[in-house]
Amino acid sequence: MSAAAEAETIVPDAAPSARRAFDGVICFGGEDWWYHNRGHYDMQMMRELSRRVPVLYVNSIGMRTPSLREGGMFFRRVARKLRSFRRGYVAVRENFSVVSPISVPGTLGRRLSRGTLLGQVRRGAARLGIARPLVWINCPPGAEALDAIDPVGLVYQRTDRYEEFHGVDRALISGYDRRLKREADLTLFCSTLLYEQERGQCARAMFVDHGADADRFEAAGRNPADPPDVARIGRPRVGFVGGIDAHTFWPEMFEEVVRAMPDVQFVLVGGKTLPDEWCDEPNAHFLGQKAYEDVPAYMAACDALVMPWNRGEWIKACNPVKLKEYLAVGRPIVTTSFHELKRYEGLVRVADDAESFARQIRAALDTPFDPEPGRDLVREQTWTAKADAALDGLASLGLAPAGKGSAS
Repeated sequence: MSAAAEAETIVPDAAPSARRAFDGVICFGGEDWWYHNRGHYDMQMMRELSRRVPVLYVNSIGMRTPSLREGGMFFRRVARKLRSFRRGYVAVRENFSVVSPISVPGTLGRRLSRGTLLGQVRRGAARLGIARPLVWINCPPGAEALDAIDPVGLVYQRTDRYEEFHGVDRALISGYDRRLKREADLTLFCSTLLYEQERGQCARAMFVDHGADADRFEAAGRNPADPPDVARIGRPRVGFVGGIDAHTFWPEMFEEVVRAMPDVQFVLVGGKTLPDEWCDEPNAHFLGQKAYEDVPAYMAACDALVMPWNRGEWIKACNPVKLKEYLAVGRPIVTTSFHELKRYEGLVRVADDAESFARQIRAALDTPFDPEPGRDLVREQTWTAKADAALDGLASLGLAPAGKGSAS
């Protein structure tokens, strides 16, 4: 499947129903708007859809129960969730609002908080004038709200194997997944592996992978300006931008690489859930999470960019948006292997152990690099184009925004 044709694949298994118009979107997001990187698929798609209809983004209602065994991270998770709850409903901009419903993780917790959650969602939709919603679900437990909301249409965003997420009830999340694939008007995949393996489980399936704000990332790469906390760090710099989490990151391998390359400065930008004492080498610099708007400058401040993913089931089916962002910035990339890289042959360096990863970093730093092939690939892969592709897929099934050629 070529990058150019990727958004055109749709597998309808039934004739379109009578045309149905939706006057807004209620999205049960997989992340929290207030503390996650806003480059995520659902957040970006909602940004684009809000140009057509009102959008209510429902902050992640949670899939797992925090454990005291997480130590300090347990208290940080609880504190940031409480901060989100206190925000309630916020109009972020015209046609786009975020609601942080009170929800308690776990089966019992969700049962106890279900009424409060649904009430907050209904009131938020009403404030936006949404009466005939399209429901978009990324966080699988959002399936519990379907009967109470009675949407005009349903989109299931199957971008990750959430049943493989650390600490979740695998059977419960898998059950939601099966229901959503069965009932959704359209299931959207952004991983070719998941699409190939699971499209037959869906009523209708479509492959629409990540977009990228390529112009912003390319501009940063062409005219780099070091953020203050990077300017004090020497060169060469090797950067990673993203969550430093056990379910995605390969901490043991990365730590070996850092120790093997004491002359290289490793700059890590993103939330860290690994133990505080992990990788305390003097050439490892943890700068914390940054606003999405600032991320391009941090990538551009580096001489090479890396993705040290682990070997887990989550990563096997991933398609990280940061790959396109890295390509747009225009720095050499070193990554561990995963299925989606088949569509990017020749554009990245791949290594699957610490010794070869370090060797590829060294080669990336020492070899002349032409960023233009990567930039050319992603330049047209905008989030606007991806949202248009999803809307075209819905239109072929009889669903369209009110006033866009549909009967209301």
